[in-house]
Amino acid sequence: DRVLVRIKDLTLEKADQEVWVRGRIHTSRAKGKQCFLVLRQQQFNIQALVAVGQHASKQMVKFAANITKESIVDVEGVVRKAYQKVGGCTQQDVELHVQRIYVISSAEPRLPLQLDDAVRPEVEGEEDGRATVNQDTRLDNRIIDLRTSTSQAIFCLQSGICQLFRETLIRKGFVEIQTPKIISAASEGGANVFTVSYFKTSAYLAQSPQLYKQMCICADFDKVFCVGPVFRAEDSNTHRHLTEFVGLDIEMAFNYHYHEVVDEIADTLVQIFKGLQERFQTEIQTVSKQFPCEPFKFLEPTLRLEYREGVAMLREAGVEMGDEEDLSTPNEKLLGRLVKEKYDTDFYILDKYPLAVRPFYTMPDPANPKTSNSYDMFMRGEEILSGAQRIHDPQLLTERAKHHGIDLEKIKAYIDSFRFGAPPHAGGGIGLERVTMLYLGLHNVRQTSMFPRDPKRLTP
Repeated sequence: DRVLVRIKDLTLEKADQEVWVRGRIHTSRAKGKQCFLVLRQQQFNIQALVAVGQHASKQMVKFAANITKESIVDVEGVVRKAYQKVGGCTQQDVELHVQRIYVISSAEPRLPLQLDDAVRPEVEGEEDGRATVNQDTRLDNRIIDLRTSTSQAIFCLQSGICQLFRETLIRKGFVEIQTPKIISAASEGGANVFTVSYFKTSAYLAQSPQLYKQMCICADFDKVFCVGPVFRAEDSNTHRHLTEFVGLDIEMAFNYHYHEVVDEIADTLVQIFKGLQERFQTEIQTVSKQFPCEPFKFLEPTLRLEYREGVAMLREAGVEMGDEEDLSTPNEKLLGRLVKEKYDTDFYILDKYPLAVRPFYTMPDPANPKTSNSYDMFMRGEEILSGAQRIHDPQLLTERAKHHGIDLEKIKAYIDSFRFGAPPHAGGGIGLERVTMLYLGLHNVRQTSMFPRDPKRLTP
């Protein structure tokens, strides 16, 4: 009559019920005629007691004590109210009194890393001399590292970002599309692309779904989005760059002004932030135990500054930079701190970038030939979205492509798609891993990429 129950559902309401639980052995400790186990499922765990008595023999207690850590077991038993709160477990008010235990899959006795070490805050480990696990060890043994409560929480929350992204845009009338990742020309017009053998010729891995999103707008889809892999052949070994990441991309036709699109994208991100606050507090708190961070702050409506205003704030802070110079990473972070101090927000938009630092398909600002109708969005002082109004006039697009030195033959199909009537449109691309990293206040994008790819890592 027992039913399979999730550990997170084992609360006082289940007290005195007979249940069946499947989990991993997180720790075990034998003491006389008793063995205390901690069973784990994702980021939830519970203390289980095997004690000599009506349902357990001495041999059963010994058997339970010798089950190796990380083995998967089925446990049948009764939920009991704990005499005192069980420290170190998520289910602190109850414990499981074991009647039967079965080993479903036994783990090897020697683990490449200990999960308790992997969830210990680094400062705490340094202070008391206890071990912490470095990033390379984690990534080399990613399967074990992904079992930690912190990793489980990170990727549950990341799944929530994708879900909220889809929910919000579908509610706004967007259509989800799938675009090719093997393409005939570099989508950003640059050299940082992966070349792949394609039968008797060469092709490229897409740096962006940019061109295909626009083609869909030309095909009268009006509002589209896609979620998929993006590839960048950049030899950037930084805390925020990957050679493959997940892009959350949006494109939309507008009626009067490209700010219609900017506002729609900003509101989509705000809805994601609000949804995370409402649905994922357990995960946010789990991550913050290992990586303490101030809660993410944002405004409604979202703060929008022009690029020149951002440059002025940096100059006031002592930074020397030109009007048409792009933001360096240190200046991005400094501007983020200045914006936080002045406006008390971790999320803002920088609008009207210099035309010289944007891709060939960016619409020039009709009021100022040196600026463009383009924008970036930032979280905690780091860019998470780059976007712009796109040029929808084939003649102007051809001129801008020539200006950037792009082979027109390679983008002929792209330019031709605007020859049959194209509405004004704009969009942007968001890096999923960066959003997760910055929302949780983490310090390396590899923590939020399940199996990260960078210039030095191709496995596992």
